[in-house]
Amino acid sequence: MSSAKARHALRLSARVSAELLLVFVMLALSLWLLGRMWSVVWPLVVGLLLTTLTWPAARFLRRRGWPPALAASLVTVVFLLVAAGVVALIAVPVASQSGELTDGVVEGIQKLREWAAGPPLNIGDAQINKAFDTAVARAQEGVGSMVGTVVTGVSTVVSGVVTAVLALFLMFFFLKDGPKFLPWLSRQLPGRFATDVPIVFARGWATLGSFVRSQAAVGLLDAVLIGLGLWILGVPLVLPLAVLTFVSAFVPIIGALFAGFVAVLIALVSNGPTDALVVLAIIVVVQQLEGNVFQPMIQSRGLGLHAAVVLLAVTLGGSLAGIVGSLLAVPIAALIAVVWNYVREQLSEPPREPDGTDEPDTAAPVPS
Repeated sequence: MSSAKARHALRLSARVSAELLLVFVMLALSLWLLGRMWSVVWPLVVGLLLTTLTWPAARFLRRRGWPPALAASLVTVVFLLVAAGVVALIAVPVASQSGELTDGVVEGIQKLREWAAGPPLNIGDAQINKAFDTAVARAQEGVGSMVGTVVTGVSTVVSGVVTAVLALFLMFFFLKDGPKFLPWLSRQLPGRFATDVPIVFARGWATLGSFVRSQAAVGLLDAVLIGLGLWILGVPLVLPLAVLTFVSAFVPIIGALFAGFVAVLIALVSNGPTDALVVLAIIVVVQQLEGNVFQPMIQSRGLGLHAAVVLLAVTLGGSLAGIVGSLLAVPIAALIAVVWNYVREQLSEPPREPDGTDEPDTAAPVPS
């Protein structure tokens, strides 16, 4: 064993470890500062998400010759009217039925527990008590938090909460002055940053807008189709289940499983196992249509994230920040991927141009 190579490997490992430690310390410090500034960051995030939904309408008006301020004002007013209508028609009934939804989920879990304890499984109570008690607690907490988040997130638009007001003002200014932001940012940054940062921002904005608009459209289609199936079967709590399906669409993979599980449990409790199986079939068919028809048609390009990355991101976001973390995990992961892809492009070596020295001799062979 070469002592010189061993010393070199140890020094290289120590240097890499020290550099990684500094990166992690800087990351932890950034997250700590983000948490301290959350009262400002959260309205900014909400404003950006709202802007991704309303920007196509504002862009349409601007292209028709409307002044930016007038186009932004009209879109903001229409958004407020639509939000007020949603609160009056959907949020209030959902809030009044959220307790029934939670109780129905708990009762459905208890029925599954009784079925598992009987034939043909004959699983003893000692083996399933802990798992089902945990499931009941999670269901009560998860459904309540999900419905509460929906109602709170919509009702804050008209309730005068500071976060909602700031988010609406930010949305208006983003709609009005958004196209001026990147040129202004380029003038403020020195050197190469003046080129790199605006490019990353533009790519990130395109990715974020594609994700939010496509998930909203797909979630709306899922909610309408599944809600229609539940209504035809006579399953109660159709409106809360449809709203839950729509919101769950913003948490890829896990959200669909969660919303479908809740709908099947409610059908099992209210209508029996036959209708519960029919609801399960409806959900499977809608999910297949979503993955193979709706998603390719609505979302022209994906986020470029593997399904395993999506699962890990949603799990990590949920463990760190609950429902809000689950909702923001995938777009944040997509933005990180945008930054990483751009950095990799800049660090990769440019392709070498052929110099003609190693080109094969294509001339005809000289006969001997």
